[in-house]
Amino acid sequence: MAAARPTGSASGALCWQLLLTLAILTFACDACKTVTLHVPSKLDAVKYIGRVNLKECFKSANLIHSSDPDFQILEDGSVYTTNAILLSSAKRSFTILLSNTETQEEKKILVLLEQQTKVLRKRRSQEKVLIRAKRRWAPIPCSVSENSLGPFPLFLQQIQSDTAQNYTIYYSISGPGVDKEPLNLFYVERDTGNLFCTRPVDREMYPSFELVAFATTKDGYTPEYPLTLLIRIEDENDNFPIFTETTYIFNVTENCRVGTTVGQVCATDKDEPDTLHTRLMYSIIEQLPASPTLFFMQPATGVITTTSSRLDREVTDKYQLKIKVQDMDGQYFGLQTTATCIINIGDVNDNLPTFNRLSYEVSVEENRVDVEILRVAVTDKDLINTANWRANYTILKGNENGNFKIVTDPKTNEGVLCVVKPLNYEEKQEMTLQISVVNEAPNFASSRSTGSMATVTVRVKNQDEGPECRPAVQIVRIKENVPVSTKDIGYKAHDPETNSSSGIRYEKLSDPEGWVSVDENSGSITILRSLDREAKTIRNGIYNITILASDEGKRTCTGTLGIILEDVNDNGPFIPERTVIMCKTVMSSAEIVAVDPDEPTHGPPFDFSLEGVSDSEVLRMWRLTKMNDTAARLSYLNDPQFGRYTVPVRVADRLGQSLVTQLDVMLCDCVTRSDCKIPSPLRTAKGLMLGKWAVLAILLGIALLFCVLFTLVCGATGAAKKPKVFPDDLAQQNLIVSNTEAPGDDKVYSTNGFTTHTAGGFTQGICSTPGSGVKNGGQETIEMVKGGQTIESCQEAGHHHTLGSCKGGGQHTLDSCRGGQVEADNCRYAYSDWYTYTQPRLEGPAV
Repeated sequence: MAAARPTGSASGALCWQLLLTLAILTFACDACKTVTLHVPSKLDAVKYIGRVNLKECFKSANLIHSSDPDFQILEDGSVYTTNAILLSSAKRSFTILLSNTETQEEKKILVLLEQQTKVLRKRRSQEKVLIRAKRRWAPIPCSVSENSLGPFPLFLQQIQSDTAQNYTIYYSISGPGVDKEPLNLFYVERDTGNLFCTRPVDREMYPSFELVAFATTKDGYTPEYPLTLLIRIEDENDNFPIFTETTYIFNVTENCRVGTTVGQVCATDKDEPDTLHTRLMYSIIEQLPASPTLFFMQPATGVITTTSSRLDREVTDKYQLKIKVQDMDGQYFGLQTTATCIINIGDVNDNLPTFNRLSYEVSVEENRVDVEILRVAVTDKDLINTANWRANYTILKGNENGNFKIVTDPKTNEGVLCVVKPLNYEEKQEMTLQISVVNEAPNFASSRSTGSMATVTVRVKNQDEGPECRPAVQIVRIKENVPVSTKDIGYKAHDPETNSSSGIRYEKLSDPEGWVSVDENSGSITILRSLDREAKTIRNGIYNITILASDEGKRTCTGTLGIILEDVNDNGPFIPERTVIMCKTVMSSAEIVAVDPDEPTHGPPFDFSLEGVSDSEVLRMWRLTKMNDTAARLSYLNDPQFGRYTVPVRVADRLGQSLVTQLDVMLCDCVTRSDCKIPSPLRTAKGLMLGKWAVLAILLGIALLFCVLFTLVCGATGAAKKPKVFPDDLAQQNLIVSNTEAPGDDKVYSTNGFTTHTAGGFTQGICSTPGSGVKNGGQETIEMVKGGQTIESCQEAGHHHTLGSCKGGGQHTLDSCRGGQVEADNCRYAYSDWYTYTQPRLEGPAV
């Protein structure tokens, strides 16, 4: 069984179906091929009817000819009608000639092709007989034209099984387009195997169909394997190419080079790729403004480039292009679409700013400052408010003294000329300035361009001025030891109009030390007090006085009179570091340095010596050794004790002026100077003295003793004011200190103070009951009560126990005055012992 094409003896339903046979002949080649296409009997002009593969016959051809003028063959093998054709019921054949050269014998070749077409028809009839003898159950490729006009159902091909000679075969198909979407697009006649298409097909939705054919007998027997049928949808150029954007916007700078890329446009086509249906060609239809033509579009890529370097933003800042894309490689019958392309021309600094005028004249009063005197305007054709348009102004000449400044007004782009330093009419009445202007951005043509230039003439107006204090600081020299009432020239101001000092009055505004007076008419000074070059108000040897000068019109100026005080050797050198620390364990000497407030001519080298008589203790303990012009080394002798010493040192300058400095020398038992601490008093040759720390310790001890005594007195007074009443059951749950079963009359109970007993009499305690005293053989005793406990002295065998002689005994518990229980040692001490024990502790440590 095999799929077969319909023949002339086929069913009458095929009478409308025509076979179009193409014989492809390659010039100078024996290869040829016959292709059969199925087309409707009526064909419109420029109608696609099929495709042949020309590459199998010839790889490249410069010339493609068709023997039938009603048909046209394109480079990719697509076959189109050139005119509307109404075909008869017979086959129609034509021959295609491929050639890579054009010759004069083409007409003869076409005649030969017609003859060969007849031969091919005869050969075709013989091949059909041969094919029918070799027919098998195998797939034969089939195609359907997209959007075919029918008539429907449209016959495609016949499938047939060789087993039909022995059996009654029923044919059926399944797959997409049959029982799958799109449903019922194809069907097959059960008895004949004829395959039909029922309606037009859109290739963009379904580029091909793969069906499965079945051959079965009446009783369901399957003598053949299922047959796969591939139906390809032949593309029709039914989709317009579409631009990716309706409006393209590109930017390019003016004066760019020829061939500069402006941008690229792009379009898409849904038709079959790699065919003429999707081979797009781009072009520019229209340019606005139309002249001159400045842009070109690459046909194959859609890239837009410039064709001229004359793009000028100042003439035209925007161009609009109408562009077109067409399929079929741009042939006239291809489908096309248009779009808009806007090209903005970017600005470059190709126009220099120019002054509106070449010369300006202006006047200004002298002594005016920070005042605007002129505005100059420029013209620049470049884009406003950009660096190509903004102006920078410069004063080239005439401003050597820095009296003027020119700046740019950012809003108007004008140059604003200002006076920043006062002008003086008496010095110069007219000044000429040369100014230039350039842009912020460098010029497109040359970055070294100086730009436009203009001249400004400035006339200075005179005005009545007050006195001038020039120079502002005037210097006079005076020796520091000059006598009082000495006069000097002082300060001088002058009138710029008359250039003299007449009529000017002077007044002293500032004189820190009050050393001088100023003459009102001449400005001379008189010394009022002795001058001291070493005063704190002197800076670098100069004493400054502020002078106010005024004229008759009360106009004033202020100046400074600097008095340079010439040094006199009136100061002796001294040692600024008066405290000298020596760590005796690690050092035996210390360095001392002297200074002299006078000038160096009255200063070093210094002479150091110890001040004292030859047999004094200072000379026996200390020694001075000169190190250099300003320093000496002080060392000790005879291993002195740790402590503080006063060492007088005399220092004399080169002219003999001297001064004695009392050094406080500290000898410490230390390793570093910061560890030196000397509690002992300062030692001198005369003996010992109490230091400040010793005096402070004595005062603290006295204060502490006073506080303790004050506390005892207050406590005793408080206890006397609140007598306590003992309970009746004094011995309940307590041990009584007694040698009898009951307390004796000689016991006294005291809780909050001292109870003193004297010989031969009774003394009432602070907390005791009346008449509760004690006699101890004429010995005065004292009892101390602390925190509710009573410490009593005990007497055994006619003698008293001392503070440490408490024996035997345990602790006896007594009721306190408040009725509570107290514990006390049964000890009694003598008053003298108690006094000996407490007195040193009350007085504090000895100082």
